[in-house]
Amino acid sequence: MPLDDLGFDVGVRRPVDRVVSLVPSLTEAVALARPEALVGATDWCSHPPGLSAVRVRGTKNPDLKAITALRPDLVIANMEENRELDVTRLREAGIDVWVTRIETFDESLSSIERLFREALGWSEPPWLDEARRLWASPADVGGPRVAVAVWRDPWMVVGRDTFAGDLLRRLGCENAFADADDRYPTVRPDELDRMGLDILLLPDEPYPFTPLDGPEAFEHTPTVLVSGRLLTWYGPSLVPARRSLEERIRSR
Repeated sequence: MPLDDLGFDVGVRRPVDRVVSLVPSLTEAVALARPEALVGATDWCSHPPGLSAVRVRGTKNPDLKAITALRPDLVIANMEENRELDVTRLREAGIDVWVTRIETFDESLSSIERLFREALGWSEPPWLDEARRLWASPADVGGPRVAVAVWRDPWMVVGRDTFAGDLLRRLGCENAFADADDRYPTVRPDELDRMGLDILLLPDEPYPFTPLDGPEAFEHTPTVLVSGRLLTWYGPSLVPARRSLEERIRSR
C-alpha cells in the first residue's frame, strides 16, 4: 500500500476517479489535471476560476456528511491546513484520506509528485518540471530583511519552518522571524514598525489585507501588498510566483 506524507497506509484503488480536496492549492493541481475527477472542494478553493465541484465548507470545519455522500475514492488533506480529528472521522467512515506535509519548496514538489503517482495513479503534471526550472537558479545574496503578516488583531507573522519562509529564502530575502519559537508568532505592531525591517509583506490571505486595511498601521516600515496564493500556495501557482513576487518586492 502507498504511504502518505505522514506514513499512513492508504489502500486507495487506483487510478482514482472521484476526489474531494480539502487543500486549496492541491485543489487547483487536481482540477487542472482532471477537472472531471474533482467532485468536492472547500469554500476556500478559489482556483482555477469557475470551479464546479460541490463545496464542502471550510478547511477547518468540513462537512463530513457531504463528503461521504460524494462517495470519493480519495480525500486529499494537509497536516497544517486540516484537522487531525476530521481526517480520523473520515477514515472511520471508510474513506481513504491522503495527508500531505509540506513546509519547504522541495517538499512541495516531492509531495505533489507522490500524490499524483502513488495516491491518484495519474501521470505527473507538466507544471512540476516548469516550477523546478523557474526556482532552480539561486537568488542574489544580501536581499531585503522582511516580515510577512498573516493576521492582525492580534498581529501574526510567518516564523520558522514554513513554506512561505522557504520561498522568501529562495528569493534572497531574510525572514526577520525565521528564528522565532513558533511557526506563526504573535507580535506587537511596534515590533514590525521598526528600523532594520526593510519590508513588511501583506498578503491577501488568510487575512485579507488591502490598501486601506494594513498599511495604515505602519509609519516607518514600507509595506507591500502581495498575492497570498503566490506566496503560500504550493501547486501550479509556483510557476508565476517567482517572477511576480520578485517584482513586488523590488517595487518597495
